[in-house]
Amino acid sequence: MATDIVIPTVGESVTSGVVAAWLKSDGDYVERDEPVMELETDKVTMEIPAPAAGVLKRGASEGDDVEVGAVVGTIDESAEKPAGGSASEQKPAAKREGGSDADGGGAKGAVATEPKPHGESKASEAKASESQVPAKQAPSASAPNTNGTANGASAGGGAFSATPLAKKLADERGLDLSRVVGTGAGGRIREQDVLAALQAGTASGGGGSGGSASAGGGASRATSVERMSPMRQRIASRLVEAQHTAAMLTTFNECDMSAVLSLRKQYKDRFGEQHGVGLGFMSFFVKACVNALRAFPLVNAYITEDEQGKPSIQKHDYCDIALAVASPKGLVVPVLRNCETLSFAGIERGVKELATKARDGKITLEDMTGGTFTITNGGIFGSLMSTPILNPPQSAILGMHAIKNRAVEHPSKPGEVAIRPMMYLALSYDHRIVDGAEAVQFLVKIKEAIEDPQRLMLEL
Repeated sequence: MATDIVIPTVGESVTSGVVAAWLKSDGDYVERDEPVMELETDKVTMEIPAPAAGVLKRGASEGDDVEVGAVVGTIDESAEKPAGGSASEQKPAAKREGGSDADGGGAKGAVATEPKPHGESKASEAKASESQVPAKQAPSASAPNTNGTANGASAGGGAFSATPLAKKLADERGLDLSRVVGTGAGGRIREQDVLAALQAGTASGGGGSGGSASAGGGASRATSVERMSPMRQRIASRLVEAQHTAAMLTTFNECDMSAVLSLRKQYKDRFGEQHGVGLGFMSFFVKACVNALRAFPLVNAYITEDEQGKPSIQKHDYCDIALAVASPKGLVVPVLRNCETLSFAGIERGVKELATKARDGKITLEDMTGGTFTITNGGIFGSLMSTPILNPPQSAILGMHAIKNRAVEHPSKPGEVAIRPMMYLALSYDHRIVDGAEAVQFLVKIKEAIEDPQRLMLEL
């Protein structure tokens, strides 16, 4: 009996997605609830599990658009489980023991359930490429590449394959894919493998594909057209919606970071030892925003509609602060919930968890649902000043920027010029619900809290 693999309902606003990568090959035996595919939607990338145990038969290729409820493959439950475990379990074991792939287990290219250390993986690949070249060439005829993967030659002389997303990311970063160890089906290189290689510093920066464009010695004038990912399309749609819907205005101020820098320097090591997380700037700004949001509740409110469809204001007695995070797939805005109840350590742990999930592509729809206010920090990329765009339906967003030493009047010595570490702050707000006076006072309250962190302890 065959059981269909169906695209599940992700959320009310998600109706379709793209098959980002297959984690298993045709003919692989999979266990129930074992991830078999990655689905990329306009909000998140999620793994699709097997609905039953059996042999996988794909019904869609990587890069295909699929609707919610569509059948993308089947699981043959009548198939017997291979003796000694699934094919995906046998192949890594055989390679670790230095055994031969001639029994056919290596011909199908199984999934490595646990990424091996670079040294062990490269050693096993080198050994296989020296002694098993004929065996690796044979299955390529019976299992052609029909799933949109990019193929090439690895540094060890063997063939490698990569998903379209992995190849695109490698091309953008100038990474030589032959140096990346794949953890996907049959050693296929996935996006996570490329990210891991970049973080490990394996990217040479000079071995990319850019050399062929100017092989003739002249400047290249080539162009390319790539389809926007669902997430990028969604980002574009929401940004345009914010500008077309809200009466958006930005007010600016600057704050002296001396007190926060001094406090952080004094207690950073002890804070990390006691709480197991570093003390950054974000916890100070989140705390400052909570105090300001309580003082000016309309900044923490939405414009919505009542039961009769007339414009109304929805206020919140909690502070769910969204944090704009740059991920490999685009901008994501996960939400740190009930910030009014969190300590400095709780905020730092929450920020670290959300940033890690965004970097690894593990952000869920629930992580990005809601939010009453947003903070974006362009300073980590060197931005000196910007006008952030609202995150609908929120009414305001705070922009943090780079800290620069500037000549300003000494705060306690009027008339005397001093060099102080300064940061520009920008507050974009919806003028339909927030008046200019409220917006300015809101930003001033944040400035005062940062320049005198004792206010945060006393909630002043």
